[in-house]
Parts: sequence; structure tokens; C-alpha cells
Amino acid sequence: MKLATRMVEKPWGRDVLPAPFDCETAGRIGEIWFEPPPMLDELLVKYLFTSEKLSVQVHPAAGKLSEAPCGKEECWLVMDAEPGAMLGIGFTAPVSPETMRRAALDGSIENMLAWHPVRAGDFFYIPAGTVHAIGGGVSLIEVQLNCDVTYRLYDYGRPRELHLDKGIGVACGEAYDPALHRAVPPFGSVSLVDGPYFRLDRVAGAPDADCTNRYADGPLLVIPLAGMVTAADLPVAPGECAALDTVAHLECDQDALCLLAQPCKSGDMIAA
Repeated sequence: MKLATRMVEKPWGRDVLPAPFDCETAGRIGEIWFEPPPMLDELLVKYLFTSEKLSVQVHPAAGKLSEAPCGKEECWLVMDAEPGAMLGIGFTAPVSPETMRRAALDGSIENMLAWHPVRAGDFFYIPAGTVHAIGGGVSLIEVQLNCDVTYRLYDYGRPRELHLDKGIGVACGEAYDPALHRAVPPFGSVSLVDGPYFRLDRVAGAPDADCTNRYADGPLLVIPLAGMVTAADLPVAPGECAALDTVAHLECDQDALCLLAQPCKSGDMIAA
């Protein structure tokens, strides 16, 4: 089945969406959500499009808060980036909770983040507790645990609620682990995430035997990036997302690129 989409307006969104959508919008669209089916409701897939910086924010880990029992781990694959586009992830030096609060109140927290220049193909895994901000001029695909809990620490004066107590309570005031960032080559299949919460692969052409084995235990999400992808005899185009009950029902042309995503079961391997 193809997943229903939901366009979400954001103050930092865009009036014209880039490929693969290539359309004008009635409002400033910042996100396109693919509504997960019951069999895959642990995961949420989004496209994000920015014309301005997002808030400096953080998400809680599993078990930290009753309002977010599953926590929110996420990852980003940059699809396009304007010259000078950056992502703020982690801090340039250790930050205490007291210093983080003062910096959030006076706005200096923005300059304390480590800002990473990005281009198409950059991939980042963002553990829960990582303080981060997406800069302007970026288009990316986000795969995350399906938890809609975000704590804003700083929002550039926009009239939106901040969540300093809860945010600082779950935030890690450390640098981002460089091992969680990689540049994905334009061609070939790559394993991007391998647990403990979900797995994610960028597949070129038909999945190979190793990829098929990793996804053999249950339903999965298919996010086409290029070329022709067929899910259970249903064509799925870039800009769409489909749910499959088994990877055996996935067919890809030789020049196709797609993402495969699947929640991990308890006991699956820890993140690579």
C-alpha cells in the first residue's frame, strides 16, 4: 500500500517545493509526512524543506519521560543543499545544564552548536538527547521513531513555546560523535542504520542477498529516490512511500535507488 501524505506548514518552510515534488504550495510547507500503517507505526518518514533555520531543539530518549515512552531517535539523509547550508548538531565544547539554560535564554546557544556544512548525500544519525538545529536551504529525508515530542530550547524570537526545563533535563551537553556522520556515495547499496531501534538501507537496483536477509523478518517501508520501484505490483515513484509485508514483494529496476526502513525487534543487533 502507498502511504497517505500530509503537508505540514512551518514558519521556516518553503512556498515552492523542490524535486521530487516540484510544486508551488498554498502555504510555507516545511514537512511532508507519510502516515504510517498500523503494521509499521513504530516509524515515521518525512521530507523536510527549509528556507530558514529550525529551532534549536532536543528529543527525549526511551523511558526518560511518560509522554515519550519510546523516545525519539532519528536520522537525516540530505537530498539537496544550497551553497553554505549547514546542520547544527551537538556542541563545540562540553556544556553544563546551567550554561545551556543561560545560553538558551540569551540566544548564544546557536553559536555554541557545532555547525556542519552539508551537501547532497550527507547522512547523520541523531541519537535522542542530541541538541540540534537544521539550517536554511536544506532538503532532507528524515526517518525517525514515531514520537512527536520535541523540546525547543531557542527559536530566534519566533512566538512559539520553549521547553527549557524538559529540554535541558534530557539534553546531552557534549560534542556529536563523528562516527554517526558519513557521506553516502551517489551509486551503490549502503547500510546506513542497523539497530537498535530500526534499520535503514540505501539500495541500488534489486536488494542483494545480505539486504534481503536483514529485512526478511517482517514488514518494511520503501522510499524511492530514483528510477522505477514496484511494491507488490504497485508502482511507487520518488516522493512517495509504500509499506510492504515482505521484502520478497519488492522489485527495482537496475538504475533505481530507494531507501528501505524497518523497526528492529527486541534482541536485534546494536547500531553499526
